[in-house]
Amino acid sequence: MAIKEITSHADMLQHFDDKKKNYVLLYKKGTENSDCAYKNIEEALKSAKNINLVAADVTNVRDIHTRYEIKTAPTLLVFKGNDFLTTVKGCNDVNYYISYFESNLFTAGNDGEEKPQKRVTVYSTPTCSWCNTLKTHLRKNGIRFTDIDVSKDQKAAEAMVKKSGQQGVPQTDINGQIIVGFDKQKINTLLGIN
Repeated sequence: MAIKEITSHADMLQHFDDKKKNYVLLYKKGTENSDCAYKNIEEALKSAKNINLVAADVTNVRDIHTRYEIKTAPTLLVFKGNDFLTTVKGCNDVNYYISYFESNLFTAGNDGEEKPQKRVTVYSTPTCSWCNTLKTHLRKNGIRFTDIDVSKDQKAAEAMVKKSGQQGVPQTDINGQIIVGFDKQKINTLLGIN
């Protein structure tokens, strides 16, 4: 499915479905991170069906990022109906977007019974097998999370070490509580996974 381009905030709202999750990709065409996010989301949309997603190039569309105080591109804005929920920043891999869209489809089907999910950030590296085990566990249980590859993001790696005092991965930040390694029992307890 091709990503539909929008021209303004009013145009964005016209494309929203008030009964579903709606997504808006704010990007800056021609920049490495934005082009990466656009391409990976486009690829993810081939697998994740029935996703309501539009995009706006911040070079041309100037009234969306200011309204939601978005200062970086690319950023994926997530709405429930017209209500702004959260953002997903940067370029993530195709599988991340697929699992994110699918978990949102899953949680959106609870007819308002959805509990607010805790903020979950996973610090990982591509070569870490426990990192992949942890992320698979979270996806399997419908937990949305931000995956930060500390091998490519030095500032994030420094922030991770500052929070935990540890350099090893995986590390999981659940609403500010740091778990070093794949401590399944502790993660399940904090996230309410049975």
